[in-house]
Amino acid sequence: MLGSSVSTTRVLEAPDLEDALDVLDRDPVANAFVAARVHVAGLDPWRLGGEMWGWYDDAGRLDALCYAGANLVPICAGSDAVRAFAERARRQGRRCSSIVGPAEATAELWSLLEPGWGPARDVRARQPLMTITEPSPTVAPDPRVRRVRRDEIELLMPACVAMFTEEVGVSPTAGDGGLLYRARIAELVTGGRAFARFEEGRVVFKAEIGAVTDRACQIQGVWVAPDRRGQGLSETGMAAVVEYALREVAPVASLYVNDFNLPARAAYRRVGFREVGAFMSILF
Repeated sequence: MLGSSVSTTRVLEAPDLEDALDVLDRDPVANAFVAARVHVAGLDPWRLGGEMWGWYDDAGRLDALCYAGANLVPICAGSDAVRAFAERARRQGRRCSSIVGPAEATAELWSLLEPGWGPARDVRARQPLMTITEPSPTVAPDPRVRRVRRDEIELLMPACVAMFTEEVGVSPTAGDGGLLYRARIAELVTGGRAFARFEEGRVVFKAEIGAVTDRACQIQGVWVAPDRRGQGLSETGMAAVVEYALREVAPVASLYVNDFNLPARAAYRRVGFREVGAFMSILF
């Protein structure tokens, strides 16, 4: 047993929505990924794509959450909540493809689950969380970076697959041939949240605005064609995406990046991002 605090957890339901949103709102930047899903889908597991577990303190107040879907994500979770979530996850068995969240809580959660769930395919122990609240004061936005049109999805897909494979270590086309991944990219394009610079019919820079709430949005999928790296496209391209995100989407734009990716971290700092915390990811 990992601890008796499991009795303080339960799967949240529709009447718990307001309390769950209050927890998510404590850190709107770090919690943007899960908050965006909850704002759209509520707490219904079918619509949410997973269960939302709640942990209650001694006073009976909802104090921490854990999203249990394709990702296992601890939210505002101290040690007692982490132990309770770990026990529930251990009893349920691993259903997720990754564990991701604030570094401290995620590290503690993984230390409890690793004996039964390990080894992981990869552990990204520290991924700086970076934010920006004003358009870049130093980097001019690339005027050729624009929204991707619906009729350009097939041109965008090779860059998306290359980015995902490079970042995660496996191709998103494995298993179902990429149907689910393509549907997600199409959703972002249709929503006007996919951006790219095209040259002679191919993508040389791309990024998407993934999670969106009225408090924060998260930029993801940043990629530069290998033969165009080192030419500043990531900086000018990000400056363009940031300008749009802050003007049209949310007052804060964020991203997280592997700590070992020193060129990307330096580029984001030059654009104006600053580190405000750290995530951790365990990939299976």
